Amino acid sequence: MANLSTVLRTGRQLADAGLITDDAAKVTDLIGKRYSVAIPNQLATLINPADPKDPIAQQFIPNADELFALDDEHEDPIGDDVRSPLRGLVHRYPDRVLLMPTLSCPVYCRYCFRREKVGRDAAAPSAGDIENAIDYIGNHSEIREVILTGGDPLSLSDNRLGALLRELDEIPHLSNLRIHTRVPVALPSRITSKLIDNLQVNLPIWTLLHVNHARELTNDVANACAQLNQGGIPLLSQSVLLRGVNDNAKTLSELFRRLVELKVKPYYLHHPDRAQGTSRFRLTIREGLNLVYSLRGRISGLCQPTYVVDIPGGFGKVPISSIRKTHDGKNWLLTDFEGRQHIYQED
Repeated sequence: MANLSTVLRTGRQLADAGLITDDAAKVTDLIGKRYSVAIPNQLATLINPADPKDPIAQQFIPNADELFALDDEHEDPIGDDVRSPLRGLVHRYPDRVLLMPTLSCPVYCRYCFRREKVGRDAAAPSAGDIENAIDYIGNHSEIREVILTGGDPLSLSDNRLGALLRELDEIPHLSNLRIHTRVPVALPSRITSKLIDNLQVNLPIWTLLHVNHARELTNDVANACAQLNQGGIPLLSQSVLLRGVNDNAKTLSELFRRLVELKVKPYYLHHPDRAQGTSRFRLTIREGLNLVYSLRGRISGLCQPTYVVDIPGGFGKVPISSIRKTHDGKNWLLTDFEGRQHIYQED
């Protein structure tokens, strides 16, 4: 397995690397007591410390604003817990589940909607929890797809990941698997022939790459994507629309075009979730819609993902193109997959 030792985890390490000041190092360590911090060298070397608005730094370097939560922010903004029948499993939609075999990540994003849990050993599911989750999947024949997430599933060892995939491969009513990961971007050396060998099961496996800016797509990342493609693992991407990172047409166009060049189909563009301490990243839905509309005709349809928002409370995601304003024109009306309507409030 790739070496994880070259990861910056403390304020002192970030300061010694020239990425933050000594004063900021103290704030970083204070934040680290609540939210996990880790930046692998692969990403740290992309940061321009002379640019206070560097989009890579914005995503990964802790900011004092994280310690202040607004009234509309939540520990579980998309309602995972209310849809979790067992530890490590979320069953939100009838035909698919989220399985979280780990809560560890190679990098911890400052906007993460699971930031209250990731990197925290106490919250991580045990081996027994995962076995119970697999039994649950096997006993529910309506489930056709298992989405491995977390945490980052590719942070598991080859042996653990391979064993898990083989267990899922034996469940007859499953039709495909999905892996949500940042590893090819954060730790491309993790993508090895042994890893790809462990992905070779009978069920089709789709990998969703999490990436928000074209600068993250280095030559090493391109090689990792090529290895996965050559190994028969099709690639999709999901990105988050983030103020100060990618909230303009030029940046999004460059990102989506570069992904398609790497044979990665842009799949989702997420409206930022209302996780605690993340308000600095958020745009309004109207701002997001105007930006997405500006891409029409600017880039190929192949390059354009679906812009979605997760309905707070566990009711799933909806395409933002399908929502409309409430009668008073102040809020948004969202309809979930079961036809229930929800008010999404914005100031």
